[in-house]
Formats: sequence, structure tokens, C-alpha cells
Amino acid sequence: MDEESPDGVVFKDDSFSSDLLRQLNDLRQSKTLTDVNICSGAWEVPCHRNVLASSSPYFKAMFCSHFRESTEAKVWLRGISATTLEQVVTYVYTGEVHITAANVLPLMEAAAMLQYPRVFEACSSYLQSQLAPSNCLGLARLAEILNCESLKEKAREVALSRFPEVAASADLKELCAAELRDYLGDDRLCGEEEKVFEALMAWVRHDLEARWPHMQELLRQVRLPYIHPAYFHHFIANEALLQASPACQAVLETARKQMFSLYSPSSRDCQPPGHIPPRSCYQDCLLLLGGQKDSQQTTRDVLLYSVQTGQWQSLAKLPTRLYKASAVTLHRSVYVLGGVAVGEGKSVICGSVYIFSLKLNRWRQGEPMLAARYSHRSAAHRNFIFSIGGTGEGQELLGSMERYDSVCDAWESMAGMPVAVLQPAVAVKDQRLYLFGGEDIMQNPVRLVQVYHISRNTWFKMETRMIKNVCAPAVVLGERIVIVGGQQICQVCGHERPAYAPRGRSHGGQAVCDGWAEADHGLQHRGLRVL
Repeated sequence: MDEESPDGVVFKDDSFSSDLLRQLNDLRQSKTLTDVNICSGAWEVPCHRNVLASSSPYFKAMFCSHFRESTEAKVWLRGISATTLEQVVTYVYTGEVHITAANVLPLMEAAAMLQYPRVFEACSSYLQSQLAPSNCLGLARLAEILNCESLKEKAREVALSRFPEVAASADLKELCAAELRDYLGDDRLCGEEEKVFEALMAWVRHDLEARWPHMQELLRQVRLPYIHPAYFHHFIANEALLQASPACQAVLETARKQMFSLYSPSSRDCQPPGHIPPRSCYQDCLLLLGGQKDSQQTTRDVLLYSVQTGQWQSLAKLPTRLYKASAVTLHRSVYVLGGVAVGEGKSVICGSVYIFSLKLNRWRQGEPMLAARYSHRSAAHRNFIFSIGGTGEGQELLGSMERYDSVCDAWESMAGMPVAVLQPAVAVKDQRLYLFGGEDIMQNPVRLVQVYHISRNTWFKMETRMIKNVCAPAVVLGERIVIVGGQQICQVCGHERPAYAPRGRSHGGQAVCDGWAEADHGLQHRGLRVL
């Protein structure tokens, strides 16, 4: 290839360097002009000092300084096998090396020692492509020894993002206390806190005598307030190893207090002393669950909107096609209750409960409700879910209410509402469950506020001209209960003057996000905020 210059032409031979390297390799193989033998044990290979010195700072220092190797005919390289050394020499003279699962580790160590950074990074890239939950902890430790930041970070990313699988590997039990603490305390760890606790206990039991002194420190790395209360009560509070330690008992007692404070709606805006934040994988988001699309076809789609990224993504679909179901969040899981199940040309009113784990992107079936119902309302408070009213299997208007206890995993009947209504706005605040408006069996708006006292299991009602809403969602926003949209009017109930939605909506879902009330168009989907 030629390039013009002011006084002539610059000739560039692009193949010259590769031809030169090939000729040098031919000279090496024929032992022509070689002046040093590189040895590993009984194996040795003739080489050219100037070629080795030009390929690596390690060999340049060896042959171009006053070391004794600069004049010796044979040079032994300790700690490098004959096979690995041959691969290195082949790379020096050809620019090629064959990396496999069998040779990558010794080749990477040799590349680090002999200062061949491109071979080192090639080995690192190969290992990164082979990363799995079963080997990431071991490779992270190797990366630490070899000071390979790219492999170390990638291995750690796998360990944190796939922690439930990593916790089942033998390598986790071989970590030292400091290494395990580093993983368990990382805010990026993605796994249910129950799995984090189980991993800790498996690690302790692997060498109980030596590891018991680290128990309290490591237990603090588990975000105990975010563990499901039923699991906490049955498996953690009764764990014999923890009961034997007063220090661990103190940690559990603090977590127990934080847990019940955390799930109290009245404490959302104020964090208790010693509050432990959730891991970064628990982020505010909006979920759109099922419903009916514009074509009126019932969909199983589940969509997530990330407040941080502003992006939508599809999640695992609902197990069945449902409409007019209710949905609430409890313990960072989404509960979809009842509704009308559509399939095989028929519709069935059901009392089924489906539970979605956002972390695992997985659905499972929960304990079914006592009564099948649809067009009902649901609300969560502390460890309970309330399912209220709706339409029953015989198309009758239901005034009944039932409560799910997440600790006992059971439903129980509670006092029924004074006046059975459909589609009221529902909110929970200060130990009370509020039902605003709704409609009667003749679809006439009901001008009522019905209030249920949770701890007393009693209702009372208030007639008011201010309330005339149907199919409107409600949410707690500070000291107010906000009702948005509906088929009639929109208003804010509280100590301040009413506020109206900018445009009419009905069958909507609503959530609080960064101090603002947000609503979605519920004719298509129901929106939920997951914490």
C-alpha cells in the first residue's frame, strides 16, 4: 500500500511483520541463530534472546541487564509447566495461543508472571465467558490473587446476581468470614433474605467451632426486617444456634421491632431508629397486571416500569387469564386475588390467590380465599390482607370481608361491611380501613363512608354528600387519603379542601411515588407500586 508524500511515495508492506514473525519461528524450529534454551524441568526449547526481550518486559530485564541469565546458555523458569511454557513460546513467535478449559489457569498465571498482558486478558475473557454460579466464588478468589480486576468484578457480579444458586455451591462454605461478610453485606446482592439467612447458617454449621464467634457480626448483614414474618417467626426466632447467643437474640429483637414498624402504613414517612434500608434490587416500580386490552381480550401480560430508568419491561405472565381481580403488595410480593378466570370458552368466578416475587420473576399459587369473588376490593395492613365485598358465584352482591394472615398462611372471616357496595375506594390508615362510596346492586352511587376498626373488628358508617364515586382507586398520601378519578367525581378526603383529577378515569389503579399520587388507566391494566 502506497501513500503520497511531498517528495515521493511511502511504501507500506502490510504483510511484512507477519512474514517476519513466521520466518523467525522457522529459524527457532530449525535452531538457527538461537542463543538460549528456555527450560522447564527436563524440557527445553531453543529461542532467540532478542525475540524474547522484545516480546516481554520480563525477558527484557532478564537478558538486557546484568543478571546471570543474560549470559547463560540455559535458563530455567520455575513454577511453569513444560506444556504451558511451550504455549507461551508459541505465542511469542506466532501471536497465537489456544486457550481451553484445561490450560487457561496455568496459562493465565504464566502470562502474569512473564508479563504478557494480552494473553492475560484473553484468559480473563475466556474465564468470564465460562462463569457460572458453581465456579464464580473460586474464580473471584483467583482474580484477587492474580490482581485481575475485570475477572474479579464479573465473577462478583455473577455471585451477587445469582446468589440463591451460588449459596448452594460447595465454594460458599469455603469462604472465610471476611469474604462471606463482604458478599452478604453487599447492597447489590439479589436474593430473598430468607436465602441469605439460610446461606449464613449453612456456612456456620460447616465448621461450627471455628465459625461460631463470627455469628453475630454476620447475622447483622442479613436484612432481617425484610424477611417474611412467617419465616422469621417459625424458622429464625426458634433457631437453636441463635437462641444460644444473647448477642444474636438482641439482633433478632431489634429486627422484630423494625419489621412491624416497617409494615405499618402510618410509619411510611418516618424511619425508626436503626432502620435498615432494603437492598438496591428492591427499587420503586410500577407493575401493570393483566386486565383487558383495547380489543377487550383478557391478557396475562405483566409489565414493569422502573422509576429509576424510565423503562418498561415484560415479566413472567400471570398463570391464568383474569379480569376484575384485585391486587395488593405485601412483604415485597404481589398478591392477585380472585377475579374471573377466562379459558376454553368459559368464564369461572374464582377465589384463587397468585403470588408474584419480583426478585425471582416467578409466580406461585397461595392459599385460596374462603369465598370466590370478583369486582371486590383488597387492602394490606401489617401482616394482613383484607378482601372486601365484590360479586359472588351466584352474581349476588357480597357484603362479607375476609382476612389473610401471612404469618399463619390462613384466611378467616371478619365482620361484614354495614352496607354492601361494589367498586368503593379503599384505603388503610391509622388502624382503620376506609371504604368511600361505591354503588349498590342497582348500580346507584352510595353516598357513604364506611370505616372498619382493624383491632376491634367493628364497623361504623357515615352518610355524606361529599362522596359520590364509583370505580375509583384511593391511596394514602401523607395525612390525606386521595381518591382519583371514577365514574362520578374525584376528590381528596382529609383536612384540606378537595382536589380534582385533571380528567375523568374509572377502574383505575393508583400508587404513591416520591410524594406524588400516580394513577394508570385501569380499563386496560391495574397498576401497583412495589416496595
